[in-house]
Amino acid sequence: MNPWRLRLLTQLDTLGTVRAVAQAANLSPSSVSQQLAVLEAETRTQLLERTGRRVRLTSAGLILARRARALLDHMESVEAELRGFGDEPAGLVRLGAFQSAVHTLAVPAVTRLAREHPHLDVELLELEPHASLPALRGGDADVIITTTNFDELPLGPDLDLVPLAADPVLLVTPRGHPLAGRGAVDLAACADEPWAFDAPQSYMANLALRLCRQARFEPRVVCRFSNYMLTLQHVEAGLSIALLPDLAVDRDRYRVVTSELAPAVTRTITAVVRRGSPPRAAVRVVLDALRHRPAPPLHEAS
Repeated sequence: MNPWRLRLLTQLDTLGTVRAVAQAANLSPSSVSQQLAVLEAETRTQLLERTGRRVRLTSAGLILARRARALLDHMESVEAELRGFGDEPAGLVRLGAFQSAVHTLAVPAVTRLAREHPHLDVELLELEPHASLPALRGGDADVIITTTNFDELPLGPDLDLVPLAADPVLLVTPRGHPLAGRGAVDLAACADEPWAFDAPQSYMANLALRLCRQARFEPRVVCRFSNYMLTLQHVEAGLSIALLPDLAVDRDRYRVVTSELAPAVTRTITAVVRRGSPPRAAVRVVLDALRHRPAPPLHEAS
C-alpha cells in the first residue's frame, strides 16, 4: 500500500470531504478521488461509498484509515532513526501553535532545540485551536499547542496531553478608561462598550461572546482582527476594549491596562500528540523543550 495514498485516506476520515482533502493536499478533487480508487485496487477492498453527492468511508475504510495513522507514524519514526546519528534526535517535527503561544512558548523551545539538536528540524505552524486538532489527527502536524477549553472541538481518547501552563483571560482597556485600575471587573459593567473581537468562529471570539452573553448583554463589536497586535493597537487608541489571554498582551509595547475578570476565567494550555506507538525521539525532545521551558516573568493585572 502506498503511504501517500494512506495519508489521503486518513485525511478523508478527519476532514470529511474529498474537497477538503484536496485543499489540504494542494490537489484537485478529481486527483484525490483517483488516488483513493487506486488504493481500493491495491487493497482489493471497497473503502468508499457514495451517499448522495458525497463520499464516505465504509467500515473497512474506517478501520484502514485509523490503523494507517499508526503505520505512518511508525514509518516516520524509522526514517528519522535512519537519518539520525546514534541516539541523537533527528528528522522533521511539525509543531502547530496558536498565535499567542508562538512567541511565548514555541519560539523559545525551537531556538533551544536548534542549538542542542543540530540534526532536528522543527517546522513551526501558526494554527488556532479550531485548525490544529484536525491537522494533528490528519497527520499534518506532529505536536500542537492548544487549549483544553475549546468546547467546539473536544480532545478525545485518541490523543495524549502534556499540560504546559494556565493562562488567565483578561479585560484589556486603554489607559484612562473608567474601568482601568479598579481591580477585578464584572463584565456586566462593559455592556455599553465598543468591543474588539477575534475572527468569527475562532476560539477567542466564541469565548468572548459566551462570556458577554453570560453577563446578560450582546456585545457591540466594532472590529475583528485575527492578529492580537492589531487588537492591542485598536484598544490602545481608545477605540475599543477586548478580552485577551494574558500570553497575548505585550505590556512593554502597548499602552493598555489589563484587569482580571470577576469571576476569574482561565484557559489551560497543553501540548498534544497522537496516541499510539511511543513517540519517536524527535517528538519527545520537542515535548520536553516545551514542558521544561524557563518560567516567564509574572505580570500582575495593571
